[in-house]
Amino acid sequence: MGRLHDLHAEQGQSPWLDNLRRGWIEGGEMAEWLDRGVRGLTSNPSIFAKAMIETDEYDAELELLIRGGSSVDDAYWELAIGDIKGALQLLLPVHLDSHGEDGYVSVEVSPTLAHDEAETVAAARGLDDRISAPNLYIKVPATVEGVPAIQTLISEGRSINVTLIFSLDRYADVMEAYIAGLEACDKTDLSTISSVASFFISRVDVAVDKRLDEIGTDDALALKGKAAVAQGQIAYQRFLEKFSGPRWDALAAKGARVQRPLWASTSTKDPSYPDTLYVDTLIGPNTVNTLPDKTLLAFDDHGTVARTVDADFEAAHDVVAKLGALGIDLEEVAIQLEKEGVASFAKAFEEVLATLAERASEFK
Repeated sequence: MGRLHDLHAEQGQSPWLDNLRRGWIEGGEMAEWLDRGVRGLTSNPSIFAKAMIETDEYDAELELLIRGGSSVDDAYWELAIGDIKGALQLLLPVHLDSHGEDGYVSVEVSPTLAHDEAETVAAARGLDDRISAPNLYIKVPATVEGVPAIQTLISEGRSINVTLIFSLDRYADVMEAYIAGLEACDKTDLSTISSVASFFISRVDVAVDKRLDEIGTDDALALKGKAAVAQGQIAYQRFLEKFSGPRWDALAAKGARVQRPLWASTSTKDPSYPDTLYVDTLIGPNTVNTLPDKTLLAFDDHGTVARTVDADFEAAHDVVAKLGALGIDLEEVAIQLEKEGVASFAKAFEEVLATLAERASEFK
């Protein structure tokens, strides 16, 4: 069947596609990905910007919306939600066959709201109610303001993809928000609530490797390409610890699902590293890896299907300790990466609105 099928069948990890465009839904490419073994889909403002700016697949509907009186902002959401609904329909059989484990499609609240708790909650409610699908994830960034919003949304019975997690401390906050949200939910059956925690991987190595190059010693250079995987593996250790014991057991008895770690940003940025580095090293049960199409193809061609994420927690902690001894604080790195991540998505959002506005001016 192929490595993507084997990844789930043999190791309990769900491969998801980190990309979306209208032509793939209508042209059959998305169905082909599902046949290959893809079990879910993630989107973000950058993905929509690329699709809408670089193709003309949206122009006909954009013209209809603008001529019908829609604002550019409203038109953007109508176009994006149209793609999300198409993907949701394609992935619904996966959702049903997996009894609610997979088959999810993620749509993110506006990145301009990342530091506004109340507006994030309002926007998430609006998207969730408007799309109203059992296999929909609303994506909420794990900013300081986003974490309490996540708890509120989970308590309301909504399914959330928590995005832009870069640090172990913030990851702990996210898991606590999920569990506290479940505890505050008045549903007798919690099995309809689902969540993933999107822990970003490769961007950590980009930032840390730069610092290691600046230090320049043999000890420093020997650690290049190791920080991101080590931190991800420790995150998995924290996941195992959090979702066990009496507190979790009480929720599991009501049907609660664990909040699976989702490895995000898993394409290799440094061409000197193996192109499947951030897949091969983070494989294990109750996890998701969302991959751009190029990395999915690479893994399906020559990836290694083996349980690796919990093979050596001690070695992972050793890497983090050595980085600390060199003066590299991963929490400090995470703060920088979160700022950059929020800014990058906001910039993409603004760029796509500007492009749509330019095209819309031709229709008036």
